[in-house]
Amino acid sequence: MATLLHIDSAVFPEGSASRDITAAFVRSWREQHPEGKVIYRDLAAAPLPHLTVSAAAAGADDALRAELAAELAESDAVLIGAPMYNFTIPSSLKAWLDQVIIVGHNAGRGDSPLATTPFTIVASRGGSYAAGTPREDSEFVQNYLERVLANMFGTTQIDFIVPELTLAHSNPGMADLIPLAEASRAKAEEEAQRKGKALAARLAA
Repeated sequence: MATLLHIDSAVFPEGSASRDITAAFVRSWREQHPEGKVIYRDLAAAPLPHLTVSAAAAGADDALRAELAAELAESDAVLIGAPMYNFTIPSSLKAWLDQVIIVGHNAGRGDSPLATTPFTIVASRGGSYAAGTPREDSEFVQNYLERVLANMFGTTQIDFIVPELTLAHSNPGMADLIPLAEASRAKAEEEAQRKGKALAARLAA
C-alpha cells in the first residue's frame, strides 16, 4: 500500500487553481490505488505556527516537528499545492517547510531518507513567469522549492505542474489572455490526472 502526502496552501477554499489541480491528481491516485492512503494537510484552514527558538533547538524532539516529519517519512510520494503570492510561496507553506526540515534527522544528510521520494508541485500563478517572458526573473516558486528540496532533502524527483494566467478571467486587463489561460488550465488538469495515475501505479506495484 502506497501513501501520498497531500498539502494545500492556497488561501481561498473555493476557486483556487492549485487546489483544483491537486484534487484532480488525488482523484486519479485514488482511482488507480483505492487501497492506498492519503495524508492531507490544509495549511490555510489549519495553519502551522512559525518556527520558534525552542522548537528549532529541540529538533525532532519537538512534538509538532516530529509529527510533521513522521508524516513525511511515511509518505511514498508528496503532492504540494503552491500558488504564487507576491512572487513566492505562501507563508503557510514556508512555515511547513521550516517545521518539517530537521537537519541531522531528515535533512542535511548524505543518506537522506527522502532522496528518492517523488515530489509533485502544482505551482499556479496569476500571470506568466515562463522562460522568455518579461517576468522570468521574478519566478521564486519553482526556483525556491527545487533548490530547498534538492539541497535539504537530497530530493532527485521533483516534478512541476504549472497552470498560468489564472487571473485572466477576473482581471479585465488580461481578457485577451483568456484562451491561453484556459489552455494552460486544461493542460495542467490533464497532467495531474495522468501523473497521479502513473505515480500510484508505479508505487503500488
